[in-house]
Amino acid sequence: MLKLFRFLKPYRIIIAASLTLMFIQVMADLYLPTLMAEIVNHGIAKGDTPFILKTGLFMLLISLGGITCAITAGFMSARTAMAFSKTLRGEIFSHSIDFSISEFDKIGASSMITRTTNDVMQVQSALSIMMSMMVRAPIMVIGGLIMATTRNLALSAVFGVAVPVLAVFIFMVAKTAMPLFGAQQKKLDRINMVVREKLSGMRVIRAFNMEHPEAERFDDANKSLTETAIKLATLMSFVLPAAMLLMNLTAVAIVWFGGLRVLGGKMQVGDVMAFIQYSMMVFFAIMMLSMVFIMLPRAQVSATRINEVLDTIPDIKDAPDAFVPAENTGTVEFENVSFKYSGAEEPALSNINFSAKPGEVTAIVGSTGSGKTTLINLITRFYDVS
Repeated sequence: MLKLFRFLKPYRIIIAASLTLMFIQVMADLYLPTLMAEIVNHGIAKGDTPFILKTGLFMLLISLGGITCAITAGFMSARTAMAFSKTLRGEIFSHSIDFSISEFDKIGASSMITRTTNDVMQVQSALSIMMSMMVRAPIMVIGGLIMATTRNLALSAVFGVAVPVLAVFIFMVAKTAMPLFGAQQKKLDRINMVVREKLSGMRVIRAFNMEHPEAERFDDANKSLTETAIKLATLMSFVLPAAMLLMNLTAVAIVWFGGLRVLGGKMQVGDVMAFIQYSMMVFFAIMMLSMVFIMLPRAQVSATRINEVLDTIPDIKDAPDAFVPAENTGTVEFENVSFKYSGAEEPALSNINFSAKPGEVTAIVGSTGSGKTTLINLITRFYDVS
């Protein structure tokens, strides 16, 4: 997917501004539990009302500043992701215009539709989430662990158990989901192919009374896609409950061991409350990262499919020494033209000679399979002569 990020160069200033605002917002969020601990330890414990009001007002100002940065950064991220997807769709379309029929046959018209729409949408969604979470979540995890450790080093040992367990679980889910995402996109291609063929061939289907077989064909493709989607949804449904369970167990452990340290005079109540908030921040950040790691495999599959289109080099190219007529006369002339389809044993056309001049009627007559359509495709250069 990194290969597609070259289309983000025009938006690098906006991206840098968005990431800076996001960093400021995370720093503000990390500072709030410390202020709350100060209120509990020094304000409430000593009954110092002016200190409580002063610190509370400061917390409110920091919160408003963080919210403003978050809203602005989110707006910039959304705009950048939408502009990126617009550029990507335009690149796919403009690049595919030069494809011959053989390239379209290799990729598939239905797959081209999926790659231009659904695959681009998957990459766009991943980019939007990466811009909002890939910077914010790691900073929050690291900052939350540092701030929690400064409150009480012994109590932070709880993270040494909980964080690795959650990380391993997310890794296993992402590893299992990767092949399923690839299969889902291919089955979506098949759905588009069946629908496209049905719509374009409706007259033939009705003429031969093939409505029922075509409906069964669509049902098979639809059922296959549904089964894969259900497998993915089932797998993804375990992520949030498992993370919440681990997060709540960690909170219980912090309250238990923190309470013992408060009773022993080794820790203050405000520090325990701040520690719980930092632990929630760490786990929510890890959950955000899990969302990124869950979406990245699907976006990577979509990015690979998009790159296949952009990396395809058209077979048909004008020769560097091609003859350019002084004026367009409108004459089409074939001299000893032969053509063989890829993988075919015999040529479809052999030594064809004719001249079609402007103002004249030229008829191409022949039985079914004699090569009339092939000849027309050669005239329009959808295929190149052999």
